[in-house]
Amino acid sequence: MMITNQEIKSFIDELSEPRKSEILKLCDIMHKVTKKEPKLWGTIIGFGSLHYKYPTRREGDMPIIGLASRKNAITLYLSYDIEKYEELKNLGKYTHGKGCLYIKKLMDVNLNILEDLISHAAHDVFNLSFMKDNEKN
Repeated sequence: MMITNQEIKSFIDELSEPRKSEILKLCDIMHKVTKKEPKLWGTIIGFGSLHYKYPTRREGDMPIIGLASRKNAITLYLSYDIEKYEELKNLGKYTHGKGCLYIKKLMDVNLNILEDLISHAAHDVFNLSFMKDNEKN
């Protein structure tokens, strides 16, 4: 995955309401949590970056956390294993994949709990990446 040259503002401006406002709110939360400026990774708005390498020797770069506006839901890319987070119990209405959280509308979830979840996941992903980098040295 690579960072594109497209401006975040113009990308978000192409969205219609209420999705545009929801994406802007999530960007504010992710910026607050990571202290990183958003970058476009294709159609994913990513915060921070990390390099990964699988035992198969496949490697690449990806954001620490990110989000995307998809047709059926907002996708939050948060973790390697999202089910481990206790915050999910009280989050509200969502579905999830292995490391992704899918939210149809922000009003379906508790934003304070979502911010805690995003913070927890970003911290875990960053620390896991940092530990793997230090194992190389």
